[in-house]
Formats: sequence, C-alpha cells, structure tokens
Amino acid sequence: MSKAKRDSSETEFTCHAPDAKAVFLAGTFNDWKADATPMAKADAGKWTAKLDLPAGRYEFKFVVDGDWVCEANYHAEGECPQCVPNDMGTMNRVCEVQ
Repeated sequence: MSKAKRDSSETEFTCHAPDAKAVFLAGTFNDWKADATPMAKADAGKWTAKLDLPAGRYEFKFVVDGDWVCEANYHAEGECPQCVPNDMGTMNRVCEVQ
C-alpha cells in the first residue's frame, strides 16, 4: 500500500515493495521524470521519499524496477484505490497537500 502524509513542511510518500531493487516517485511535482526522485528502502520493504511541496493537488505514480504503477503489486488498473484516470488510458494516484 502507498500513501502520502504531511509531516511539518514535508510530504512523505511510501510504497510497500519488498522485492524491488529500485523505486522512484514520478508525478506532476517533478514533470513525470521517472528517475528524478529516488525512494529510500527502509525496514520490511517500505520505500519512502519526502518532498517539500506547496499546498495543492498532485498526481503521481511509483516506478518500481522500471514499471509505472499506482500501487506496488497491484495490477488491476481499472480498480486502483485513490486513483484518477489519466490521458494515457491508465490511472494516477492523487495527493492533496494542505
């Protein structure tokens, strides 16, 4: 499962991908660049990245070992939780920063 939460001035994104070798965060905040925001691996396969984002609505995906996903290990694109359709015919996650 992945999520984004606000902690002081930073927004933390997490992705649970215990078998991944590399996870990146791509979205409207970094022009969808697949390698711009690497995530750090922590305990039990949890990957995290903290970004200082101004208030607003952001769309994003995780790039897990080269695959663009809303949730690691979740492949039912049509029923992705907390997602919205995108112009590519797939889904994007949404994060509201207050």
